[in-house]
Amino acid sequence: MRYQHRFVVDAPLDDVARFHSQSASMGAITPPPIIVRVHSAPAVLDDGDEMDFTMWLGPLPIRWLARIEQKSGASFVDRQVSGPFAQWEHLHTFVPVDAERTAVVDQVTARLSDNWFWKFVGINMWLGLPILFAFRGWKTRRMLGRKKSTTPAGTSTHATR
Repeated sequence: MRYQHRFVVDAPLDDVARFHSQSASMGAITPPPIIVRVHSAPAVLDDGDEMDFTMWLGPLPIRWLARIEQKSGASFVDRQVSGPFAQWEHLHTFVPVDAERTAVVDQVTARLSDNWFWKFVGINMWLGLPILFAFRGWKTRRMLGRKKSTTPAGTSTHATR
């Protein structure tokens, strides 16, 4: 199974890549009612680091261990080491649109578990990916994007959140 999502944020590539390399960002851009609890992970994720977390889908806790691989200034992969899928690979790519805007491209490749329970959970998680990634795009734009504001003199300027 393959899924791809793309959005543009009004922030330079370095800011977007730095934001996504922070383990706390995952919980910050995950939509309610999903709750993410990180058990262990470095504050800033690098190649070979692992992130151990539980994703609560309502009352259902899903324990997940992901490894960061192939990290560069413009991309990284998080690969499921253990979790609900037989295989899960999420490629995060950051592409400069111009000096102040960056496209974020998420590509997920997954294979469902053979276990009937985890297959059922995986199908439902997969069906929810469009909502999950739409929220992540919206939240990332809100957290990193530049917005127009008005100065006291009434002139328009850009401010960073």
